[in-house]
Formats: sequence, structure tokens, C-alpha cells
Amino acid sequence: MAATFPARATAQPLQNADELIDSVETFIFDCDGVIWKGDSLIDGVPETLDMLRSRGKRLVFVTNNSTKSRKQYGKKFETLGLSVSEEEIFASSFAAAAYLKSINFPKDKKVYVIGEDGILKELELAGFEYLGGPEDGGKKIELKPGFLMEHDENVGAVVVGFDRYFNYYKIQYGTLCIRENPGCLFIATNRDAVTHLTDAQEWAGGGSMVGALAGSTQREPLVVGKPSTFMMDYLANKFGILKSQICMVGDRLDTDILFGQNGSCKTLLVLSGVTSLSMLQSPNNSIQPDFYTSKISDFLSLKAATV
Repeated sequence: MAATFPARATAQPLQNADELIDSVETFIFDCDGVIWKGDSLIDGVPETLDMLRSRGKRLVFVTNNSTKSRKQYGKKFETLGLSVSEEEIFASSFAAAAYLKSINFPKDKKVYVIGEDGILKELELAGFEYLGGPEDGGKKIELKPGFLMEHDENVGAVVVGFDRYFNYYKIQYGTLCIRENPGCLFIATNRDAVTHLTDAQEWAGGGSMVGALAGSTQREPLVVGKPSTFMMDYLANKFGILKSQICMVGDRLDTDILFGQNGSCKTLLVLSGVTSLSMLQSPNNSIQPDFYTSKISDFLSLKAATV
């Protein structure tokens, strides 16, 4: 008889913030939908982060957005009036470069980038040679009879992230590298279906660019962003943290909460971003966080209420 696994317990509303805060040493926060929405800070965030720091908690910020580098994210935090150091920020652009470093990607090989400036900056800082990126956004292919597109045979990895300048040239170039260069890696910063370029609607996410290459190469990418465990393992090693001592706080079930669960962490869903209570409680949703609450500043009010 096949073994039956009990369904994960239904998420509980967060009632005693102190208990959760005391049970972990590190909080990992997603950014968009948790800390800010677009370019506006979510209410109560600075006070919440200050309170957690004053209680000796380590704070880490992890985002799947690969359009900015850590340094560029640092500037965004600063602009919003938050003091967060570069060392506390992990964007999937950084994760792509960190992954290549972790496997000792040969320095004489190049990386073809389908994505934006964040990935280029992180590859440069890590000492990798790259081509592609936004400058290929204007390139067109003239399909004359018998035309053959050349590609650099020294490309050893294709990194695909969210790209507003995505085009057919990039698809074909990336496809040729992956299919024809022996051992060429296919790396995705994330597979997010949608992203929030404006607060008026959802926009096609990095998963759409990755999907095009997966379709043409018939290969599955190695994903370095959430919910893959690469960033969690990297963080745990870098800071020497036990995963059971981490609470992942995010607004997406399929990336943030799954990321926390894949890494055996505690998980808290906030309803200040893309997930509503009805989505969480839908019979079609199988991803249940440990706790949920409306926004991270509930840490302050729920704390006061339990004294």
C-alpha cells in the first residue's frame, strides 16, 4: 500500500509575535510586497526592522529581482530611508554570480546574459567575462536565404533573468550557445510568472524569458533564485546559521514560502503583496506557511497586545 503523507497543517494567523521572534535568530525578508510596493515603503517597516535589530536579530533581504545589483539595491533602501548594508542584501543577480563562483566556473569561459544591468554588474564584480545584456536589445536578425547566425563558442553559461529588452536575437543566440557549446550551462535567476512593474496590474515576469529558452533548447534551467535552495544554503554557510533558526517572511507562496519550506525554516506569509487571504485558503493552494499576518508591522502591535 502506498504511504500517505499528512497534508501540511493549515497556516495559523500570527497571534504572538514575541514567541516567533524569540524562536529564531535570523529573519529573511522578501522585498517587494513586504518592505516596499513599487517605490513606496510599506507602513511601519522602519520601526519593525529597528525593533528586530534591537532584539539582536540578524536581518537579510532576499529578492528574485535580477534587474539591480546589490549595490543598486542598497541605494534603493537608502532612498526609502532604511539603513541596510550591502552584505545583508541577496538579489538573484548576485546569486547567479555566486553560483558560478561556487562551481569554479572557468575564468577563460564567457557568460551570455539575457537580462538587465544587475546581472552584468554582479558578474563583473565576480571577475567573469560576459556578453549580451541590454546592448543586445536593439539587435535584429535579417533572415536572408542561407543566413547562418554566428555565436561565440567560448560561452560556457547562459544566464537568463527578467529582461524588458528581450527579443528574437537573444533567444537564438542563447539557444545556439546552450545547444552547440559542449557543457554550456543554462542558469535562470528565477521563474517568476509575474512581476510588479507598476501597481496597476501584474506584468509578465522573468519566467517568460526563461520559458522561451527552455522551449527552444528543450532543457530545464538551474534556478538560483527562490524557491531553489541555493541562496538558502549560501546564506546559512556565509553567516553560519542553522536553518531551523531562520524565519522566512514573504508575500508569495510559490517563491518565498516554498523557499523557506525547502530550506526547513519557519515561514510567515504577509498579505501586503500578491497573496490574499482567499488565495491562501483556496482549496487549490497546497502551500501553507506556518503563520500569516497582514504586514510586518504587525510584529509591533501583536507584540504590544501580548504583554
